[in-house]
Amino acid sequence: MQAGAHSTDATGGGDLLAFLRARHGAESGEARGTRAGAGAAEAIWREGRLPPGDLADAIAAFHRLPRADIKRVAEWPHLLDGLSRRFLREAFLYPVSEAGRPLLCVADPSLAEPIQATSLALGASVSLAVLSFEEIEALFERGGMEASPEPEDVPAEIAFSDDVETLQDLARGAPIVRAIDTMLERAVEQGATDIHIETGREDLRVRFRIDGHLRAQQTLAKHMAPAILSRVKILAGLDIAERRLPQDGRTNVKVGSQEADLRVAVMPTLYGETAVLRILLKDTRLLEFKRIGMSLRDQAAMERLLAEPHGILIVTGPTGSGKTTTLATAISMLNDPSRKIVTVEDPVEYQLAGIHQTQVKPQIGLTFATALRSFLRHDPDVIMVGEMRDRETAAIGIQAALTGHLVLTTLHTNTAADAVVRLADMGVEPYLIAASLRGVLGQRLVRRLCEKCKAPDPRAADAALDICARRGTPAPERRDFFKAVGCPHCGGTGYRGRVGVFEVLTIDTEIEPLVRREPDPSRILEAARARGMTTMLDDGITKAGQGLTSLDEVMRITG
Repeated sequence: MQAGAHSTDATGGGDLLAFLRARHGAESGEARGTRAGAGAAEAIWREGRLPPGDLADAIAAFHRLPRADIKRVAEWPHLLDGLSRRFLREAFLYPVSEAGRPLLCVADPSLAEPIQATSLALGASVSLAVLSFEEIEALFERGGMEASPEPEDVPAEIAFSDDVETLQDLARGAPIVRAIDTMLERAVEQGATDIHIETGREDLRVRFRIDGHLRAQQTLAKHMAPAILSRVKILAGLDIAERRLPQDGRTNVKVGSQEADLRVAVMPTLYGETAVLRILLKDTRLLEFKRIGMSLRDQAAMERLLAEPHGILIVTGPTGSGKTTTLATAISMLNDPSRKIVTVEDPVEYQLAGIHQTQVKPQIGLTFATALRSFLRHDPDVIMVGEMRDRETAAIGIQAALTGHLVLTTLHTNTAADAVVRLADMGVEPYLIAASLRGVLGQRLVRRLCEKCKAPDPRAADAALDICARRGTPAPERRDFFKAVGCPHCGGTGYRGRVGVFEVLTIDTEIEPLVRREPDPSRILEAARARGMTTMLDDGITKAGQGLTSLDEVMRITG
């Protein structure tokens, strides 16, 4: 089959239904519709109005494309690696290599956007050929290209067993071990931060959190739940016989060539247990401010704050905004033999060499406050408190800062200026805040645009200039704005990975009097901006102008 002469511009228009009526009779050219986003060809196939092979022959003739031979295609190397199989399967696309050249097998060439997106992701001149809908489904089935293989050979009556020894045997059996290993590999491959294993009324659902959003990955038979969850419990050192109470654990695993810490939380629900596995890759390269997307200006401001001999530095933002990573980065920068650094965390997410790290255990009375009070008797130079949750912890942190220690911590507030008010609301006197607080870093995570499919967005450039004009802030120096499109490389979302947007509030001689009086975040922010502070919105617009993210994403996160 010579398909090289036909390129991806052959996704032509015209009236397929009229062509089918002329070729195969009136009834074949009718389509009552099918799932959203599908074309007329898929509707006709699903309604069975033509044999699949005849329909594929007609589609190939209509679009003037070659009809692929399923037997030959099945022998050629596939080009699925690095692409979203779910995206490809839903669009009925199957990329292969024919004599070293990429060939995209399609069932409906009229679906221009998925075809163009896949061609971009393949990164070369791509030829098209037609397979039937059933043939493409068969290729995915034959290659085992579902999100994960479903464990086999575990009878339901055994999997549902309450016998602990039976569950242990099942959990250590090859099918279950392979299923969990594959799940972890797929999660790491896709950049997931969490795996959700959820028992429902009729099935077991697996979802990954990727770039802050949950995406469905796999549905298993419900009778597999006890064995799957028992395997998770064994990995995390939990009690597999306990199904009535929540359990938390952790373990270290090797996924491919990468090592990872897994934090595991198991919770009983109405239909059975669910588990969440937080994935923390051991990658010290992440622990640099530039790698989390901090601008040179904000890096310099943070380095000045970390050079302070004493005082409090707060990192603020909502859950999932990267505060722990930023704190770990700061601690890594401070870590040298001349300093003693102690931390109290819940949980310890990054294990750092040379740092004395403590995990809180409220059930035995080891809280942030008790650990912090004990730290003061251990002659530390730097203290990191995972979170200031209450007045007692805040008061001890202030005391530590005023007695010669550098204290790093986090708060849950929307902006850097709001952190000052949050401390006051916790009962800390404003004069103590002014005397001890050195700076606040506010942050969010925005999704990075997929480099394979992002498209220029001139309208975003105009909108950004309008926003800057209304706020009285400088326009971004670079104005290369792009928008999300979606392709197999990014799972059809238009985004792959995340980058931080930041604002650094330095408590200097101009800001301190505003903190010492009744703190007002709007006045503090106004004064800080007058002194050159850039907000998270400013930083986000700059990053959008650099093509790192979209303006829509920046406004969604910071607006």
